[in-house]
Amino acid sequence: MTEFDASSYDSLVAAVKSKPADELVADIQASGGVDETLDLVFAGMVEAFLPERAAGQEAVVQYEVAAPDGPHPYWMRVAGGTCTIEPGTVDGPKATMRMAMGDFLRLVTGALNPMSAVMTGKLKIAGDMFFLQTMQNWFDRPTS
Repeated sequence: MTEFDASSYDSLVAAVKSKPADELVADIQASGGVDETLDLVFAGMVEAFLPERAAGQEAVVQYEVAAPDGPHPYWMRVAGGTCTIEPGTVDGPKATMRMAMGDFLRLVTGALNPMSAVMTGKLKIAGDMFFLQTMQNWFDRPTS
């Protein structure tokens, strides 16, 4: 088992490319835990937010990331040109995304196509799926 590093997008991409999902999650659990990793990943999403692409949009999205120790909920609010993400649940999200930890990491790094994930059941969506397709363009995803 090796130390898992989610401190930068490039290190996250390298980790996701180098291991199968079960090994990734085992490394995460041994290297600070799921919450710490998700906090880093979601903080990276906030930094990658492009407010000009979300101009005039307001929404709340619920994420439910499943790990061996149980679900890890986070919610994201986009409003007034800002993006905030917090752990926990929120009432009345525009959409909810549910997926396993390994699949979530593959999704945010571009290693998993969102439509393929939905079609294969790796990503379950409740609410406005068309909104989520638009929302993915609100974030800069560097090419590695």
